Amino acid sequence: MAFLHALILVILSLNGYNNNKAMAEGISGSEFTLDSIRKALIRQEDVIVFSLIERARFPMNSALYNPRLDLVPGFSGPLVDFIVKETEAVQAKAGRYVNPEENPFFPDNLPPSMIPNHNYSQVLHPGGASININKAIWDMYLNQLLPLFVDAGDDGNYASTAASDLICLQALSRRIHYGKFVAEIKFRDAPNDYEPPIRAKDTDVLMKLLTDERVEKMVKKRVEKKADVFGQDVNASNNADIKRYKVDPSVVARLYDEWVIPLTKLVEVEYLIRRLD
Repeated sequence: MAFLHALILVILSLNGYNNNKAMAEGISGSEFTLDSIRKALIRQEDVIVFSLIERARFPMNSALYNPRLDLVPGFSGPLVDFIVKETEAVQAKAGRYVNPEENPFFPDNLPPSMIPNHNYSQVLHPGGASININKAIWDMYLNQLLPLFVDAGDDGNYASTAASDLICLQALSRRIHYGKFVAEIKFRDAPNDYEPPIRAKDTDVLMKLLTDERVEKMVKKRVEKKADVFGQDVNASNNADIKRYKVDPSVVARLYDEWVIPLTKLVEVEYLIRRLD
């Protein structure tokens, strides 16, 4: 079990900055505006791009995700499940999931926090605060996204690979579940527009109200540009005509186009449907 203890320390250290930053910048009632939400989402783009770059250091390491290998005695399931469950349990004890921005991938039987809880402002409506679509995010990441930017192969670094996977997953989960905050501020800004379709449970109308194609196009261009800037391999020749990337920028744009933006809007609709409960 030594590898697990080392892994937990690595994951906690890697996540410490983002977690503490989120606590320091937690949204208060007076600061809860569309502009504050937008700035938070832009910061999260950086985290997602860098986490993908970090994961691309390792090959696929398919054994990590194979449920038939039984790599952990007494545990039924793939090694990545075991590592994530154990890590989330430790982070739950440290208060990670008291933060309304955080949603666990294995929420069942998580231990309670052992430290004094940060006093987060309750800006979300209780009816929608518990929405968690991490199963869909998990499936998307492992089965659709990973093969797009990770090389084939197996280098045996399963613990480090799982640590990188978890950072990616948590960054994506935080970004997508921020849809709850987006939906809340949009509802507060225009309750008369949203209340009729909410009462009618008309998800199609809600989706149209929430969709701004101009903004979505701008977001996709911005994350692609960030991947272009952050992810270039720098070489001594400084040949500007030859660019090599740790993660193809088009993959990051596709990630937002096909998954991040649609799943975020799904969270927004699910939240709004519960907003008047």
